[in-house]
Amino acid sequence: MSFSKNIAIVGVDESDEIGICEGKSALILHAEAARNALRDAGIDKSEVDGLLTAGPPIMQLAEYLGIQPSYMDGTTVGGSSFVIQVEHAAAAIEAGLCNVAVITHGEMGYSARKGTASRGADPRRFADPEAPAAQFELPYGVGGPPSTYALAATRHMHQYGTTHEQLAEIAVATRKWAQLNPKAFMRDPLTIDDVLSSRWIAYPLHIYDCCLVTDAGGACVIVSADRARSLSKKPVWLLGSGEALTHQSLINSPDLTQTPARYSGERAFKMAGLTHKDIDVVEVYDSFTYTVLVTIEELGFCAKGEGGPFLSNQRTAPGGDFPMNTNGGGLSYTHPGMYGMFLIIEAVRQLRGECGERQVANAHTALVNGTGGSLSSTGTLILGSD
Repeated sequence: MSFSKNIAIVGVDESDEIGICEGKSALILHAEAARNALRDAGIDKSEVDGLLTAGPPIMQLAEYLGIQPSYMDGTTVGGSSFVIQVEHAAAAIEAGLCNVAVITHGEMGYSARKGTASRGADPRRFADPEAPAAQFELPYGVGGPPSTYALAATRHMHQYGTTHEQLAEIAVATRKWAQLNPKAFMRDPLTIDDVLSSRWIAYPLHIYDCCLVTDAGGACVIVSADRARSLSKKPVWLLGSGEALTHQSLINSPDLTQTPARYSGERAFKMAGLTHKDIDVVEVYDSFTYTVLVTIEELGFCAKGEGGPFLSNQRTAPGGDFPMNTNGGGLSYTHPGMYGMFLIIEAVRQLRGECGERQVANAHTALVNGTGGSLSSTGTLILGSD
């Protein structure tokens, strides 16, 4: 199967505010982002007949937005959900199930933490007692993402010699991109020493190895090639895609140093008919610095275990030869809980040449990879522009 410039992303945007959006709700962020992305595309809401999201019930969202879709998708697999839904929307359009698909996201990650959870509530109080994690992980201290990702990172360090300094390189390079993005939440200078001297969250992860927790919404609009060519803005074509899932809880992962990106990435490259050398800009999920390192390995940009050296010497920073996470990423730009939508938004903007100071010169292809759960699910897209 190949979409081969049959499907295009024609509109992307964030909610009116990102960062800290007190006084708003997640649904408001969905609505603002959808409105802004449709405006970016030059398409009226009345044309939307496909609606996809993760988080709120799809019926609730459709009602709130005033949309009566003929195709709907509420796939929820963590931060990779929206990346995966691009493939689902494309397949639906190809099958004639809808004509204009909108994928929306809105999440009050920061503001929601002002409740009991932010006051040190025990996560075991809120776990489903019948879930395997509640029985076999939480009682032994394996709880939220910092603890599970730290476990995987520790194994990688033991097995391949990955260092704290190599992880810190990623945080510093990403912050340099954020300094070029007026919308980024964290824009202060950051050094490797700053990362290494910052407080621990879960060994081996310092606070600057961990993503932000913000409020934010985002959306994208997907249409057929014919519809795309009738619009004023430059279309961004879906060249290849893939999705994969290997486990839910980290203890059931086939290998602590692997992720499903090895499968979704292979499918996306095969569909696109491109190689790694053909990619101009890379946008990968950065819930933690380790997420980036292991994803780059799993996608095949370097050999297994060589992610640390590959990403060192500020290679991914502005001016480097491997531009990555060019909006500042989840580490410095925004991260409301599920981040995948913002990977799509930045990739589209780069391929349209809309990124100002942070624009990657001559960017014609982009790879997007979202990660969900405990390195559990991935979606990979390869996008291109004319």
